[in-house]
Amino acid sequence: MMNTTDYLNIHPEIKDALADGKPIVALESTIIAHGMPYPLNIQTAMEVETIVRENGAIPATIAILNGKLCVGLNKAQLEMLGNTANVWKVSLRDMPYVISKKFPGATTVAATMRIASMAGIRIFVTGGIGGVHRGAEKTMDISADLFEMAQTDVAVISAGVKSILDIGLTLEYLETEGVPVITFGQDDFPAFYSRSSGFSSPLRMDDPVDIAALLRTKWQMGLHGSVLIANPVPVSMEVPLPKMEVFIREALSDAAKAGIDGKRLTPFLLKTIADKTGGESLAANIALVKNNAALGAQIACGFVGH
Repeated sequence: MMNTTDYLNIHPEIKDALADGKPIVALESTIIAHGMPYPLNIQTAMEVETIVRENGAIPATIAILNGKLCVGLNKAQLEMLGNTANVWKVSLRDMPYVISKKFPGATTVAATMRIASMAGIRIFVTGGIGGVHRGAEKTMDISADLFEMAQTDVAVISAGVKSILDIGLTLEYLETEGVPVITFGQDDFPAFYSRSSGFSSPLRMDDPVDIAALLRTKWQMGLHGSVLIANPVPVSMEVPLPKMEVFIREALSDAAKAGIDGKRLTPFLLKTIADKTGGESLAANIALVKNNAALGAQIACGFVGH
């Protein structure tokens, strides 16, 4: 009978790094296939991998290709994900179907975390996590990212929670599930495009090495689940929350009128907001992902270098 490792296809560089105990940073692929327009998505993905290397770690972009959970992609694979129309957006529920059908799949936060965990990678960088959607008391729309963070021992470095969501309810949910939430370098919890969400961060830490020590402590104690490390977008690239909120509400209204929900909702909202802001939000998105990659690599180095 096959086990999970039979489905893993780990790039030789990643395999060697795992064997040698080198720092590795997992990266998602949904941002490539569904988060940015071509060819900016490919360019950004490659620049993010370069930033991870420049900060001392090895990047492992994760996707599903030819029925395998691929950990570490080459340039041709990145190009295919970013320039193919029929790439699935894969969360946990979609994985068995996409793998059994051998469809190409770009992994969300939840799916990337699970695959990284299977491979033995503990540090994961993304843009922003999913969470409790606005109006979830009626729709029950809560991202699988939160369920995954409650159980999987992979730290997530992001620019906070996507600002299209209900950030307050998302923080409450993470507290209920025992997921530590840290903001790097400031007291306010960030809101993806914006440095402040209007909510105070549960915890603040200013040193990547200290964050790495917290991760080791948590998992050595047998406390399963993720740690969310929120890294504010650089000051020069942020879109202030009051300005952003206008565009978010307009985009949510557009989605409701068009009947767009489920897995189509977030890509629709991000694209609509990028259009409404004249590309300002897209520029912020690229900046925050690169910023997260640098911090994630530094944490990964601290995690293995103790």
